[in-house]
Amino acid sequence: MNTRAVPVAPLEPATNEPRDVPQEPTLLSDLSQLAKTRLTALVVLTTLAGYLLANHGPVDGWRLFHTLIGTTLVALCSSILNQAFERDTDALMRRTELRPLVTGRLPLKATVTSGLLLGMAGLVDLAVFVNNIATVLTALTLAVYVLAYTPLKRLTPLNTLVGAIPGALPPLIGATAARGHFNTEGWCLFAILAVWQLPHFYAIAWLYRDDYRAASLRMVSVSDLSGKATAWHALVAAVILLPVSLLPFLLGWASVVYAVCAIVLSAFFIAAAVRFVRKPERLPARALFLFSITYLPLILTALALDIPFRAWFRA
Repeated sequence: MNTRAVPVAPLEPATNEPRDVPQEPTLLSDLSQLAKTRLTALVVLTTLAGYLLANHGPVDGWRLFHTLIGTTLVALCSSILNQAFERDTDALMRRTELRPLVTGRLPLKATVTSGLLLGMAGLVDLAVFVNNIATVLTALTLAVYVLAYTPLKRLTPLNTLVGAIPGALPPLIGATAARGHFNTEGWCLFAILAVWQLPHFYAIAWLYRDDYRAASLRMVSVSDLSGKATAWHALVAAVILLPVSLLPFLLGWASVVYAVCAIVLSAFFIAAAVRFVRKPERLPARALFLFSITYLPLILTALALDIPFRAWFRA
């Protein structure tokens, strides 16, 4: 019987990837890490985009203010609870081993209590000053992220698909906050963000595959020694994103100018994913990741700038 060990090392070590926390953290960096400031900022920006793109007529500044405050507070709660639940696996990964709840620099009980209070305050704010639909959607975002996506990372690679749901809900929250009901704009933005996250996450999964393997997290890249499966997942998602990104045009609330922008951006996205498929290594994966974080603000900007073109075509 052949007893030769199967190699488990990936093509290139992931130790070149940056940590989430600096080597010498401060209280400010600890609080920033606890809040996951980049993720929270993305939640706020996509909620704002959903509100403004779905809004008809003058903007209700008071309602918009409370929409952003409420979603921000719940996003902070999500980040805190996620890190509290994952502190054991975070301790096993180079990227996250210096997080404040892992090292004990911040007290666990007080931090979790603060997170729960922030989440409750955010939901109350939305219920009182915005509307019930936005409140329920925000609570759903919190529940799916903390109670479904977080534990599923230990159980199945399908966690990436589940994680795309809470990541895509903020613009739908913003759109329903603006209009008081579900609308085409909100659902289109939800679909775009849900599909966009997949190649984005698959690139991250490949870049940090050693970390995920060390923590026994069930990402696609963990058992994918060649990288081909992860790259193909990214490519399929990038291809699906092309028709999904055209939904605003196909459903009649964006003009042909936006459609052209969406096609061009999707073509670049697909090209980056194809490069990753052809050469599933760190540099193509990082290039795909970098384009993914460029794609989202560009597609949202294209929708925003399309408003005068839309009015002109309908005139």
